[in-house]
Amino acid sequence: MSLFISPPLISVIILNYNGARWLDRCLASLKLQSLFTQIEVIIADNLSSDNSDKLAETIIHSWPNGRFIQHGENLGYCEGNNRAAKAASGKFLFFLNNDTWMEPDCLEKLVSEVQAVQASAATPMVLNYDDDTFQSLGATGFDLFGLTSTRMPYPDTREILMPEGCSYLIERQVFERLGGFDPALFMFSDELDLSWRVWIAGYKAIGVPAARLHHRGAANVNPQGDARVIELRTSDTKRFYANRNGLLVLLKSCQNALLLLVVLQLALLATEALVSLVLVRRWSFVQRAYLDAVLDCWRLRHHVRSERERIRQFRCRSDWWMLRFMRWRLNRWDELLRMIHFGRPKVTAS
Repeated sequence: MSLFISPPLISVIILNYNGARWLDRCLASLKLQSLFTQIEVIIADNLSSDNSDKLAETIIHSWPNGRFIQHGENLGYCEGNNRAAKAASGKFLFFLNNDTWMEPDCLEKLVSEVQAVQASAATPMVLNYDDDTFQSLGATGFDLFGLTSTRMPYPDTREILMPEGCSYLIERQVFERLGGFDPALFMFSDELDLSWRVWIAGYKAIGVPAARLHHRGAANVNPQGDARVIELRTSDTKRFYANRNGLLVLLKSCQNALLLLVVLQLALLATEALVSLVLVRRWSFVQRAYLDAVLDCWRLRHHVRSERERIRQFRCRSDWWMLRFMRWRLNRWDELLRMIHFGRPKVTAS
């Protein structure tokens, strides 16, 4: 029996893949939300192998506002969330990672602020999983290479370029109008890709520090340390998607002037490839993470062309308007700071 007399205010979508370690606390925090009777919860599983799909289905089986979907294959972040969103009926969609937990008034404060300032997308303040130290309030802009820049705490709600993908709130009608997440990306840079479209279509995104959420981050790629990140770890596959998709975001959504960022980003990747060859000392990593990433952009050129035409139909803000999000703080500066803190990154081939 449905909990709702009318459609829910928020559809919370949790895309699960091998999240057995995190699901209990994530779902427990959802049940404690002050807006719990105004939300629906959709858990979609990308064919987990750790029995977390069974765990999720068991936990929400008795929830009148809960639904479990088994995709039957690993569709990645983008298509996995898109298919789950098709089953949603809320005014807002809230894409929530399984390695998160929310403070009880998080959703109430998040939606209240979105409605107060008439925004269409938002993120809460993201804190580290096991304490209140700051992790992110979304990216306020992009750097000279077109990469996300400047994640800083602010005392009040403010406009941002990109809400965080671990806790991304967006109006359902806007999400549908913009075409949702791009399945061609599979995973990584998906929230930047969607956010760029949010802004150029005439909408607004905000970060809401009064709403608080805790996030582990990189739980599958970097599992060491349990609830706390204790090392830098990446993989050939992660870097492939991150590098390829960073280029695809720009190629799809930049109109004219900002296409210069593509050239600058290619120069950055070439430099990084040489440095990586020295640090990692494995050609297969450089080939997969850098060369294959660029070649795959070329393979997807027809997709890029069709996306540019589709985006042109709803664009109402130009590259020159988007320059207000340019920041001098480089994305890779933050990467360097993490390397100084944790040491040289460990790279796996998978």
